[in-house]
Amino acid sequence: MRFPEGFLWGAATSPHQVEGNNVNSDFWARERTSQGMERSGDACDSYHRFGEDMRLLAEAGLNAYRFGVEWARVEPEPGEVSRAELAHYRRMIDTALGHGLAPVVTLHHFTSPRWFVEEGGWLGERAVDRFRAYVEAVSGILDGVEWVCTMNEPNMLALMTSMARLAQDPEARKKWQSPTVDGGARPALPDPDPELGKLLIEAHHAARDVVRRRTGARVGWTIANQALVARPGAEERLRELSHVREDLYLEGARDDDFVGVQSYSSQWVNADGIEPHPPHPGNTLVGTAYRPDSLGIAVRHTHEVTGGVPILVTENGIATADDSRRVAYTAEALGHLADAISDGVDVRGYVHWSALDNYEWGHWAPTFGLIAVDRETFERTPKPSLGWLGEVAKSNALPREGR
Repeated sequence: MRFPEGFLWGAATSPHQVEGNNVNSDFWARERTSQGMERSGDACDSYHRFGEDMRLLAEAGLNAYRFGVEWARVEPEPGEVSRAELAHYRRMIDTALGHGLAPVVTLHHFTSPRWFVEEGGWLGERAVDRFRAYVEAVSGILDGVEWVCTMNEPNMLALMTSMARLAQDPEARKKWQSPTVDGGARPALPDPDPELGKLLIEAHHAARDVVRRRTGARVGWTIANQALVARPGAEERLRELSHVREDLYLEGARDDDFVGVQSYSSQWVNADGIEPHPPHPGNTLVGTAYRPDSLGIAVRHTHEVTGGVPILVTENGIATADDSRRVAYTAEALGHLADAISDGVDVRGYVHWSALDNYEWGHWAPTFGLIAVDRETFERTPKPSLGWLGEVAKSNALPREGR
């Protein structure tokens, strides 16, 4: 059960979910206006404690850390680039490299500057140019970075953008429903707008060109993979749903250096659409079914749709308060990943979501982390799952009993 030589083993965070006090971002503003949302506040204070976070990952045996650069910090006003914030994120890169962690840097992880949204956001006339200019500013600090993700889950970003527009309509306004918290209601969420998806693909390609021209990094983006599976007779319905929810964005990655696969669970599709998860004691803290096999389904589907673009698993994990269940889930998921690799799928690494228990886009209760964080003192406490994954990383192999 060995993995390929040079395989990346890491854990991931996103800026808004762990840094704290991201006051210039659109999501910070949304937390104060949307009904039913908890606030991020200080989050995990990783803006100041990132060194400790990285040290814990490296000491456990991991060799990669995925983190993000926050656009709202780097460019708090249009055209005003903060050299201090660029220096901060360069320190993060240097700290990762110093700990022997390959930095996997994400340039946009759901959140945007307030001013960007106020001038139309991703539907604005200047959206692509604005994003390109931001990426040009950040590209100057990426020396030594081998993996750059332009955007995190553009299919989910398109969905969140549509939900934000809906929230601005007083007649349609309703309680905030986090797109990452299911509770059996995921099918009630709208499909991502394919026209918005096409705009995001254009922005991704513009950013990709900048990164390729100005750095030596591999560049791609990450996709939310739902690992949908058809009931007998529902194959055509599956193709329709897969295209609007996922494949449009995978097709946009066909000329990338890699594509990020992000998978947590799987759902059935019947003639009427996606089947809701029935309530069950075995469901995760975000309501999804316990389906570690989803990772194998996702990487195989991504390999097929992209035509064999190299894959980096940029997120996979489980929301649970039972850390032994986290280990069991991850072990089975890695077994399915190893099987896909054996069958010829080109996978370059596995990055677990998440490094820390963090803010889950409107909620604090779901815990995905390999490291617990005390929200009063910010004390970090590594869980047994971090040690377990670190041992897998150090041996670059999954024990047979791990299956």
